[in-house]
Amino acid sequence: MLSKKIRNILVFGCIAAIFAAVGYWNISPESFLDKPVVKVDESAIDYYAINAHSVQYLPDGKLQYEMTSDKVEHLKATEVTLLTNPDLNMFRGTEFPWHVQSERGEVNPDGTQVELIDSVRITRFDEKNRKTLITTTRMTVFPQQQYAQTDQPVRIDGAGGVSTGNGMKAYLKESRIHLLSNVRGQYEAR
Repeated sequence: MLSKKIRNILVFGCIAAIFAAVGYWNISPESFLDKPVVKVDESAIDYYAINAHSVQYLPDGKLQYEMTSDKVEHLKATEVTLLTNPDLNMFRGTEFPWHVQSERGEVNPDGTQVELIDSVRITRFDEKNRKTLITTTRMTVFPQQQYAQTDQPVRIDGAGGVSTGNGMKAYLKESRIHLLSNVRGQYEAR
């Protein structure tokens, strides 16, 4: 009788050992490694707004800027905000704002840099109602520093003439503009 019990235990033990061995060899070593990183869709939008309007004030209560955009889309992966037809008035605490427009725009994650893309127009009227118009295809604006720059061809209409050049640095607070290279000017004689 004892030998029958031992035989059953040995048979069931062998079967259990076979199942354990098969299970062990079916587990691939790769399953113990880190899981592969899931590919993130760079164009995934986590929120958007239609007909957006934003206003920011200076610490003294004066208006710093006012911006509208047909559409604002925030990219989840890069934290970049995409603007469609952005329209920005940079008041700088004065009553004569710089009016900035383009077809598209991209704002970096912390909002310190705005890349304006396609048909960029910057307009300003001074206290004597004289118009200055700057046009280019692409420009980077730093709203907090009230500074703008580009490496693209630029055209400036104003002050009784036209100036063109490649590249520009614009110090909007001081209303000072530097064209960087290939500068040409045509002015009306008075």
